[in-house]
Amino acid sequence: MIAKSAELPAWALSGRAHWRYTGSERPPFAVAPAAGQESVWDYPRPPRVVPDARLVVVRLGGVEIARTNSALRVLETASPPTFYLPVADIDRNCLRPGPGGSRCEWKGEARYFNVLAAGALLEAAAWSYPEPLTGMEAIRDHVSFYPSRLECEVAGERVRPQPGRFYGGWITSELVGPFKGEPGSGGW
Repeated sequence: MIAKSAELPAWALSGRAHWRYTGSERPPFAVAPAAGQESVWDYPRPPRVVPDARLVVVRLGGVEIARTNSALRVLETASPPTFYLPVADIDRNCLRPGPGGSRCEWKGEARYFNVLAAGALLEAAAWSYPEPLTGMEAIRDHVSFYPSRLECEVAGERVRPQPGRFYGGWITSELVGPFKGEPGSGGW
């Protein structure tokens, strides 16, 4: 269930009002998926949380930070899925509270983590939603990682990062776009 308007902060209501495409119809510029592929333009808004039993591994400098067969994929119009991993399947010694935070009109207020492994410290390379908005409770006690900063794999395939500095989507060969964050995507 998604929160009613009266339950949402003003910043969330404002953010939700800006989207033209919501997954109900694929825009004419979207790439048509081939057999076995998914179009990110078919993903809904509000996002859907889907369990994913494939093996997901996250590493930094060859050091394994997380390994799970219990990831959650957040599917949101125009973006590659973001994989959220259960805290129980993450080496907590590799996470430190990080600087800053951000807001998502669907998920809530994020907090960031620094990732420490292999003698390296990456600031704000992971995030979570400790108090997700109504409808997104499944991602509580889960953490996601920026594939632009870390080595992320899904079922043995190295993930490519979503374009744009801010976005955290995980691109695999099963996806077609174009993806939010690519040049010219601001007008969608």
